[in-house]
Amino acid sequence: MGLGRSAAVVIGSFPLGESDRVVTFFSRQYGKIRGVARAARRITSRFAGALELCTLGELVFFDSGRSDLVRVDHFDVSRPFERVRNDLERLGQAAWMVECVGRLTADRDPNPAVYGLLVRGLRSVEAGAPPRRVAVVFGARCIEALGHRLRLDGCAGCGQRATQARGTVAVDVDAGGLLCPRCAAAARDAVRIDASSVAALRRLRGQGWDEATAASLGRAEGELRELLEAHVTRLIGHPTRSARFARAVEQFSPTGGG
Repeated sequence: MGLGRSAAVVIGSFPLGESDRVVTFFSRQYGKIRGVARAARRITSRFAGALELCTLGELVFFDSGRSDLVRVDHFDVSRPFERVRNDLERLGQAAWMVECVGRLTADRDPNPAVYGLLVRGLRSVEAGAPPRRVAVVFGARCIEALGHRLRLDGCAGCGQRATQARGTVAVDVDAGGLLCPRCAAAARDAVRIDASSVAALRRLRGQGWDEATAASLGRAEGELRELLEAHVTRLIGHPTRSARFARAVEQFSPTGGG
């Protein structure tokens, strides 16, 4: 490939050797890219804190074609999202969003829709929108953009068309959606949520981003957040690391996540 350039968000990193750092970016043009930033951990590094989690910038890299890792030449920050990282509640939900992108996407698989959702989600959290509500809207759209849309118009088990439901209903992420009462009785691992939460998810699918993140979800917000985490867990094979942190933060938040 040679020299590459793209807008990108830092979605992870870890130390390498005495002074280097391996950084994972999600870029608009190339999808997920992992690269080595030489001497990034030195006090005099030219990266100078630019490689913090959630930072948006212009990535310039060199790909020799001989390794899965590219060489990071420059990362010029365009939006650091400091207000996201400096608040635990915002950071917890933002970390979940970037982990979803990192875990659910393959290397070098461009997805401009997912990139756009991630940037929009971070901007909304920084601007003061309720972090958990933003995470719900982001999660629902991200999962669908990656082709894993849950079926809500009929039973994912037997195919029976969905009817107006009340009370508690079952959603089986393994089966791919909502279950009728008969199929739900045999589904031990299905997520049980209120029927109103399913109705809220249907509404979110038809709303624009600003409308969806501005509207209060009430009780449905927490239930949909747990449903989305269950869905992501099923897709990646294990719970996300950031979900535990986000739940711990919510316990001490006076607003309970927004």
